[in-house]
Amino acid sequence: MTKLTSMRDAIAEFVPDGSSVVMGAALESLIPFAAGHESIRQQKRELTLVGPISDMLFDQLIGAGCVSKVIAAWVGNVSAGLGHNYRRATEQGVPHRVEIWDHSNFTISLALLAGGYGAPYIPTYSLLGSDLLKTNPSFKEATSPFGGEKVLLVPALQPDVAILNVQRSDADGNAHAWGNLGISEEAALASKRVIIIAEEIVPREVIVSDPNRVLAPSFKVCAVVHEPGGAHPSPVQGHYNRDHEFYHEYHRETRSADGNDRWLGGWVAGVKNRAEYLGKLGEARWRGLQLKEHRYAAPVDYGY
Repeated sequence: MTKLTSMRDAIAEFVPDGSSVVMGAALESLIPFAAGHESIRQQKRELTLVGPISDMLFDQLIGAGCVSKVIAAWVGNVSAGLGHNYRRATEQGVPHRVEIWDHSNFTISLALLAGGYGAPYIPTYSLLGSDLLKTNPSFKEATSPFGGEKVLLVPALQPDVAILNVQRSDADGNAHAWGNLGISEEAALASKRVIIIAEEIVPREVIVSDPNRVLAPSFKVCAVVHEPGGAHPSPVQGHYNRDHEFYHEYHRETRSADGNDRWLGGWVAGVKNRAEYLGKLGEARWRGLQLKEHRYAAPVDYGY
């Protein structure tokens, strides 16, 4: 039985209003922008966003009014610095207030690691003495039973769904990803279900030929979406490079709330799907982001 479905159906069925959603687990690469844009088109509401940075995707979802809470290390636009929508939401309540639970990149990974292990928390020395303990009420200071040192307890996170962009997958959700994975594996194991967004759908034989590259067990995958270009403007190793200028364009155009509305109208609401989005981007610009040279890994021998 295939798990292949459209982006529209995957988001409609598996990302209901009020969901906690991991996106951008690979940090600056493999960000599922197409999935985020479909969530905006479907006017999802009261979402809790979970992730390390997710670059400007969180900013877009916040500006569209989809988000009520953020559990993350950072929200903004890496190329330009801040995210205007995030700042308007937290400082002015535009389009509405968003609750923020701060993490570092390290502690968000520990929280998801604990969730995947089924552990209630993971202790660490990190963040002790920092102000992040004031901005995340889930953190607890404790005394270690092994020597009496002060430690920080990072509680487990088990989000409702992780949306993960990958290079390739089979129809059952056995997916290969490579390059910078960030905390993608932790996110997949911690979340209750996983949506795979794949640049390419391949036969199962391709996946089992390299089992160590499989991202997560397929029984956790609820949907597989074939979406070439689904991570633009972020890069996908071996497929296309980062569209640096797109980030700067977004930063300039969303400086005001009206500008953000125009940007969302043009790039999200004004296109039906990712194919129309790439058409708007233009063939020449998209072609310019493709690989300049191939660098293949050496083959490995799984013989016995």
